[in-house]
Amino acid sequence: MAFSGKATYDSGETLPEIVEDVSDIIGIVSPYETPLLDWLGDPKRPAASTVHEWLEDSLLPNTDQVNQTTFTPDAQNATSITVDHGPRFQVGDQVRPGDSREVMFVTVVSGHVLTVVRGYGGTPKHTLADNMRLTILGNAALEGADAPAARSTSRARRMNYTQIFTASVNVSGSNQAARHHGVRDEVDHQKQERMRELLRDLENCVINGTAPSAGQVGSSTVRRTMNGIVRQIASNAFTPGVGGFPSGGGSGNDLTETLLNTALRLIWEQSSGQVDTILCGGVQKRRINSFITSQRTYAPHETRVRDLVGVYESDYGVCRVVVSRWAPPDSVILLDSSRIEVLPLAGRSFHYKPLATTGDAIAGMVVGEYTAEFRNENAHGILRGLSTS
Repeated sequence: MAFSGKATYDSGETLPEIVEDVSDIIGIVSPYETPLLDWLGDPKRPAASTVHEWLEDSLLPNTDQVNQTTFTPDAQNATSITVDHGPRFQVGDQVRPGDSREVMFVTVVSGHVLTVVRGYGGTPKHTLADNMRLTILGNAALEGADAPAARSTSRARRMNYTQIFTASVNVSGSNQAARHHGVRDEVDHQKQERMRELLRDLENCVINGTAPSAGQVGSSTVRRTMNGIVRQIASNAFTPGVGGFPSGGGSGNDLTETLLNTALRLIWEQSSGQVDTILCGGVQKRRINSFITSQRTYAPHETRVRDLVGVYESDYGVCRVVVSRWAPPDSVILLDSSRIEVLPLAGRSFHYKPLATTGDAIAGMVVGEYTAEFRNENAHGILRGLSTS
């Protein structure tokens, strides 16, 4: 027969007589991970000013381009060639035009005009063209000759700006004193939550941040912001099917191994940097995983499917693939991590600062000030304009 004694449902829907059963675990589903910051690690030093500067140097260039549309008598036999930067050349240079087998020998340098011996040493002459690349193989000095004129490069000063990240904490005295499920100290819990949010925002700004167009050092009306990685890459910005860069798969913009290797090669050709990090979002990471789809094999007893590329090794470097929610979804960013540091202003790494209160509450703020030192932007690259579906 039916139960007729005391039951929980006799107390009604809210069960006021029953002790609450609330788990001591608080679940957080909001994303707050910082994979790029984790990969870069802690900086070796802090920044010393709100305007953080560093120096970059380079060797004397050994390449240039033809700057001439017509040639006398013709493009295969012309011995007078105008170039973009004449001072890069010296008498005695051996020069290769384009990807040919010809070697030209420089006999006179006058401004930006070279006088050369074509087909030097019996090499086959090549047809010259405007904007053709010229590679200086090396210089041949005369025996017993005086020292050549000294040449050098000038160091360049680069900079970025620190950005202040803040979040307030304010807990009433009653709330702090009350007992909470899963939280022993409400103020400490709020500190942790705000810290997670600011770390998330720091990674996002390191990748995507942009300094204001005017008043970059900040003022009473202009907030100081840092330039992120994407903003600072200029030399090696590639788009499928644009400027001679190959098209991708699918509709022409899908990431393929050919696109990735072409970008890595172009960075390698003009920089001594070593790309060791591929930073991308979820869609492009799945495309990278698909590079090995046709090569997967399984034994009959295997029950686990593995479709994951954590490290991509090519002729141009061994790259850790870092997936960040904050990377632009249409881009793959190629980085030399040894040339990137995320620096706090001295004494301004993330910390909690108690504030004075005027009432029955505990007030404070989590604050930190950081900048990104992004050295030698031409040692990095970005492949953008990729399909995201």
